[in-house]
Amino acid sequence: MRLAFLSKKVSIRFLELVSGFSLLLMANITLANNISLTQESELPEKYATTIDPFWQNQVQKGQFNGQENVRIHTAWLIHPQSKGTIVLSSGRTEGSVKYKEVFYDFYQNGYSAFTLDHRGQGQSGRLAGNPDKGHVEDFSYYVADLKTFITQEVLPNSPQKPHFLCHSMGCAIGALYLMNHPDTFDKVVFSSPMFGINAPIPQWLAKGILNTHGFFNGVFSDEPWYFPGQGDKQHEAFAGNSVTHSKVRFEQSEHAFEVVDAALGGITGGWLKAALWAMNTVEANARQITTPTLLLQSGGDTIVDNEAQQRVCAQMPDCQLKVVAEAKHELLLEADQYRDQAMAEILSFFASKD
Repeated sequence: MRLAFLSKKVSIRFLELVSGFSLLLMANITLANNISLTQESELPEKYATTIDPFWQNQVQKGQFNGQENVRIHTAWLIHPQSKGTIVLSSGRTEGSVKYKEVFYDFYQNGYSAFTLDHRGQGQSGRLAGNPDKGHVEDFSYYVADLKTFITQEVLPNSPQKPHFLCHSMGCAIGALYLMNHPDTFDKVVFSSPMFGINAPIPQWLAKGILNTHGFFNGVFSDEPWYFPGQGDKQHEAFAGNSVTHSKVRFEQSEHAFEVVDAALGGITGGWLKAALWAMNTVEANARQITTPTLLLQSGGDTIVDNEAQQRVCAQMPDCQLKVVAEAKHELLLEADQYRDQAMAEILSFFASKD
């Protein structure tokens, strides 16, 4: 058993190294073939002179009433000679302002782009008396909001069948959507998907704590409580962060949320209970996701469970998994050596005719 375990670890590491090398070659080839991506060295100046004005003047912002009348913030950009449409489903704590550079890069490569701030975060309506609390009662609300957005805004403005790009928590939401609406999107990319969480305690113990926590929360308060160990938003230093190697992208993301006062704190017990249900549902029903899929795994991810990603991808009828070796969780905001690989893979996958 010990030898088998070690063999499995060696195999996974070999897959990471081979995939990382292949991705690097693909990135170099693709970037040479007229893919335009912003580089870290130019970001400090380019953000102020180009990307921020682009976001303010060319990206449209709006809102609609989601499930239970929660206000959902939206952002979209229509390219006049669009080669396709990309719909972005972002991760926990995130919002559209985090993806200014991503929208800019998509536009430079000929794509229209659409996104929404999921309920309870970003510039959308919050779901608890304390706006710092990351809360949701059921992931089905996220999915219903996404369906409304796609029906009302995306499809009427997409001559071609749109593509779907999901990150982290947004992948769990996106996977649940695809199970029920398999024909909406041409292709989907899951970036560092939250199909499992790297938790310090096993799931059975977490469920026991959740049940006890939920019982006392229901007895003593109508306000959702933070899960033990969670709290209000705090400034996070770049040193020791678990999401990116890029200092400039990390700091710009933090600043973007400060400007619109949209940062979020920790999770409630209710959010964690809903997330566990969502992740278990995705893994149990992964065969229902028939849309052609690319799963990009961050080789150095410490936030989500990479083995859960492998299990889900293996069950899907049309899923290819590629590893960006040593990358941290946020591939779309990583250092150039990782982000270039990921973005090249995303754009190449969407552009392919297979």
